[in-house]
Amino acid sequence: MCKGGDNGSQFRVVYCINFDTMNPKKINLSLLFVLIGLGAFAQSNAPSHEAFDKLLRKHVLEDGRVNYKGFIQDSVLLNQYLSALSNHPPNKTWSANEDKAFWINAYNAFTIKLIIDHYPVKSIKDLAGSIYKINTPWDIQFIKIGNDTYDLNNIEHAMLRRVYNDPRVHFAVVCASKSCPKLLNEAYVASKLDEQLDQAGRDFLKNAFRNNISSDKASISNIFKWYKGDFTEEGTLIDFLNKYAPVKIKANAEISYIDYDWSLNDWL
Repeated sequence: MCKGGDNGSQFRVVYCINFDTMNPKKINLSLLFVLIGLGAFAQSNAPSHEAFDKLLRKHVLEDGRVNYKGFIQDSVLLNQYLSALSNHPPNKTWSANEDKAFWINAYNAFTIKLIIDHYPVKSIKDLAGSIYKINTPWDIQFIKIGNDTYDLNNIEHAMLRRVYNDPRVHFAVVCASKSCPKLLNEAYVASKLDEQLDQAGRDFLKNAFRNNISSDKASISNIFKWYKGDFTEEGTLIDFLNKYAPVKIKANAEISYIDYDWSLNDWL
């Protein structure tokens, strides 16, 4: 007897058992091994981000402002998506883009969760403790992925920056503040991740509130100061900016930094 099973990927698993030649006492055990194998194979696949994509399209404006009240109304759906992330931790069978998209979406989705659990709030920094640079919103251990517990710093720095050394990550992870890059109103997905990250960079640099750029003078986000080393590994900071800037910045242009607005990136 042959059975086919959809494992959630592009492949279809087919297994065959010949009951005529098998010892009946071994049939149940064999079936158990088959089912365990299929379950493990399915678990190896990266989870779908479709549910998060629908929520983002519904509750995030094109300019990145977020309808947190809307997310509260759809908190059941958000929690289901977060549970899917928690129950499908990355593994070595995933591609680099699957892994990277997973952690970017996890950072953004759990940040939204943190905000709506305390809403209304004027700034994510209001959720911090009293110990400067130690007890912050980014150090709250509330993110369960597989058997491990993370905070937002763990995801951004350990799972993304240190693993991938991709400065575009700074354009994608959004800490719920007005000066942050805009929250994309779609989920990041492996199939078009590079395109999405490049576009996030262009959107960030062309936004005059976050970065005010001309050929002779560039007033830019403090992100480029805080993480300058990430942006200058393959050239100068201006070299990097020119990959995404709306105008060509001269090599001798005056560089300054814009004060960071930590106000909530609320729709209202």
